[in-house]
Amino acid sequence: MIDASGLKPSVLIVDDESGILDSLNILLRNEGFSPRLAHGGKEGLEKISEMSPDIVLTDIRMPNVTGVEILAAAREADPDVPVILMTAQATLQSAMQAVNAGAFYYIQKPFRNDELVAILRRAAEHRNLRAENKSLKQAIRRAERAGGPRPVGTSKSWLDVLRLVETVAPTDSTVLIQGESGTGKEVIARYIHELSTRTEGPFLSINCGALPESLLESELFGHVKGSFTGAVKDKIGLFGASSKGTFFLDEIGETTPATQVKLLRALQHREVIPVGATEAIPVDTRLVAATNRDLDEEIRAGNFRSDLYYRLNVIAIHLPPLRQRQDDIPILAEHFLQRIAGLRGEEPKRLSGAAREALIDYAWPGNVRELENALERSIILTAGPEIDVPALPERVTQRRAEPLVSTRTPPNPTLDAVERAYIMWVLQTENGNKSRAAEVLGIDPSTLYRKLSRYGVAE
Repeated sequence: MIDASGLKPSVLIVDDESGILDSLNILLRNEGFSPRLAHGGKEGLEKISEMSPDIVLTDIRMPNVTGVEILAAAREADPDVPVILMTAQATLQSAMQAVNAGAFYYIQKPFRNDELVAILRRAAEHRNLRAENKSLKQAIRRAERAGGPRPVGTSKSWLDVLRLVETVAPTDSTVLIQGESGTGKEVIARYIHELSTRTEGPFLSINCGALPESLLESELFGHVKGSFTGAVKDKIGLFGASSKGTFFLDEIGETTPATQVKLLRALQHREVIPVGATEAIPVDTRLVAATNRDLDEEIRAGNFRSDLYYRLNVIAIHLPPLRQRQDDIPILAEHFLQRIAGLRGEEPKRLSGAAREALIDYAWPGNVRELENALERSIILTAGPEIDVPALPERVTQRRAEPLVSTRTPPNPTLDAVERAYIMWVLQTENGNKSRAAEVLGIDPSTLYRKLSRYGVAE
């Protein structure tokens, strides 16, 4: 039997009869538990403080120290530990005394092996459930202390994401967040940090697609003085600066193979080598990475290392696009209207019914980020208290007539052609404003400039 942590549940067996200890030791080992033996109550008290067992199984009648005293000591050391009492002389009075003292179960000798094993399995499940509930409550309290409310949304797909986040956040496991641009990857990364045991430490982030390889390496790992032109003093990298905290690597799919090798080392060995240095420096940071790329496809294309992917993909979180969260669109819209009004020092505006329907009907290729930008624009263009359809961007309100039936087999465009067409469309809808287009696309402006240069589009 393996518990949620991947370890066998430890059981402290306390009895003054060596034959019972030996037989229970063999039984429990065969059933997937990790038994520890204590001959008599006095030794049992010592081992409770030494080993912090997951379960305690103790006889009641023993010289010097009774099973009820073992129960009290175990509960004092750990109020959540299940204690099972065994006795050959069961009475109603002793059973009531055991239950009132907090015993998990009261079993009479002689008992069947399968009966005892079933009770121990229930005790282990009870222990795991209590631990999970405690961890979740602690995470919620940490989030409340940090002042960070739950990310907005009530759709099933979004709530499934939040439940997964709240389960894994208290651990130190590496997390890979995948989703289209604008789906809220950094919001989720910050929520993981707020719910983690590292919430008192820093949350640092970097967009891996925003810097050329030479500068990115220095930002990630640091450098020593004189290692390159402009390196006038030693610099600690973001891996080191985020010690005891969380480091968010956005757009990790944009990194080069050379950078990926160095990231793999940092993950494997928990150490980095600054640019120009010869000795490694240990780092203690929780890594959260994000990408809008299909990394499986990137691996097949030879653009991303599979060994780095497996290191990153310990916990995978997939964020649904906004078009699959239509129920959340009015809720998010209200949230953004309130927030933007607060930043502007104004009373929040409201949406007309027609404007709300238009928002719900639109596909939102730029996802939540595009929705926020559209509402900010609409607030600026609306003089009165209500935002109506004309204040929304044309791309949101424009309906395209699509033929219901076509006899032609549509051609299969390449991924590069689809990306290029979408980028050019967004750029056109933003009247050639590259900064606004980059925001809608969810990429850094420097990434957009590189792509436009590759397409042969003039600056």
